[in-house]
Amino acid sequence: MPAQPYYLKGSRFTVRMNSAIGWLARHGLSLAGTAELSVRGRKSGKMQRVPVNPYTHEGAQYLVSARGHSQWVRNMRAAGGGELRVGRKLRTFTAVEVPDSEKVALLRGYLERWGWEVNQYFNGVTAKSGDDELLAAAPDHPVFRITVAG
Repeated sequence: MPAQPYYLKGSRFTVRMNSAIGWLARHGLSLAGTAELSVRGRKSGKMQRVPVNPYTHEGAQYLVSARGHSQWVRNMRAAGGGELRVGRKLRTFTAVEVPDSEKVALLRGYLERWGWEVNQYFNGVTAKSGDDELLAAAPDHPVFRITVAG
């Protein structure tokens, strides 16, 4: 039986915090650059919402899943895109998953920007880790390059 993909489910506290952070973003208050992601559920067909930390690298925008192969990741793979919202500003986008071999610089930059919040989900890997360590962590942290429509 193959090993399950890495996924670290949020604690009750984390789920409550995410709910509050998502509510704030939906109402126009972005904490340190957060936005609310909406992506169509692969089973329910309903829009699912979760706060995310969009990351810009060399002019392109990315979404990184710190907790691994989460529900939003699975939904994104099925939907191929979604929406990012901060207040009234709604951006519809398409998404393409980045191959593991291209993630080293993205993960390093994401951890430099967001490590204070997400390091706990990276099993000891930080922005200061070597390329080999970041490459080894890459399969556990899906990354999507997003392209905003119009």
